[in-house]
Amino acid sequence: MAQDLPTAQPVRLRRPAPQAKAKAKAKAKAKAKAKAPLRWSVAAVQALLELPLLDLLNRAQAVHRAHWPEGDIELATLLSVKTGGCPENCGYCPQSVEFDTGVKAQKLMEVDEVVRAARAARDAGATRFCMGAAWRAPKDRDVEKVAELVEAVKGLGLQTCATLGMLEPHQAQALKTAGLDYYNHNLDTAPEYYGDIVDTRSYQDRLDTLQNVRAAGISVCCGGIVGMGEAPVHRAGLIAQLANLDPYPESVPINSLVRVPGTPLADSEPIDPLDFVRMIAVARITMPRARVRLSAGRQQLGEAVQALCFLAGANSIFYGDKLLVTGNPDVEADRQLLAKLGLKTRQAAAQGAQA
Repeated sequence: MAQDLPTAQPVRLRRPAPQAKAKAKAKAKAKAKAKAPLRWSVAAVQALLELPLLDLLNRAQAVHRAHWPEGDIELATLLSVKTGGCPENCGYCPQSVEFDTGVKAQKLMEVDEVVRAARAARDAGATRFCMGAAWRAPKDRDVEKVAELVEAVKGLGLQTCATLGMLEPHQAQALKTAGLDYYNHNLDTAPEYYGDIVDTRSYQDRLDTLQNVRAAGISVCCGGIVGMGEAPVHRAGLIAQLANLDPYPESVPINSLVRVPGTPLADSEPIDPLDFVRMIAVARITMPRARVRLSAGRQQLGEAVQALCFLAGANSIFYGDKLLVTGNPDVEADRQLLAKLGLKTRQAAAQGAQA
């Protein structure tokens, strides 16, 4: 028997008057100036990264156990709902129009297509569904369409997340009204190294979007990428930036660069796998209540390194054979890995509690 698809009502955005918009920006700037003192300096984070590995893992595991229940691993699926054609020049991204990577620009997916993908993800065990669109900054009409996707996916009982580029305050509010739980907008790297990676969007642009998302009452998903040629101090700088956000993100994805042919970073030296483990551990120590997510690049890590990452405090993975347009371990491989490690997912834990 065919199943009815969740229906979504059209959403219409109302732009704020120019005066109201100016007042909101001034208020946000004043709040930023009055922010709390730094919780973590770059030097303090770097000192953690330089600890003997086993000492660092022991410390991270203690922090993790103090703040999270045992075996609470969240499975999240990420779908590219609008692929390619992005005007930005982020050196790691195969979806940029600046680079010849073979990724073709596509239109935004229809609601029924997204719902089918979300239902399949839910049935495979995912509890969170993230929708990514390759825009620099969506237009209001784009946000209206994504809001319909959010409502439909929310109707399946999944947590919802979106990553669409830079957002204005009224756009963030529209997504909140539609039921969006999380918005992803990564800082990518430390501010001192950022200009080596992208120059079509400033670091402050990213911070402004995070502020708009937070002000709308949406939880923040924000992390970065390692293995882009950055120095150890830049890795410490990224963690310090994240940990000093007020409050720090509820969700922190740590990505290992996927070196895509045709991108400027395709020939970057791979990060030492144990240095990646260190990033996970320090993210856990500095942001105890955040979900630390193993994100892009898991295919190249292998099972043993992923096991160390879970020991270091990772408690979420992106689940499914693709992350936007790059490869990811397939569902069965992840199920086998979690079973080997004796880790339970949130869905399995909930089912066990009900039994």
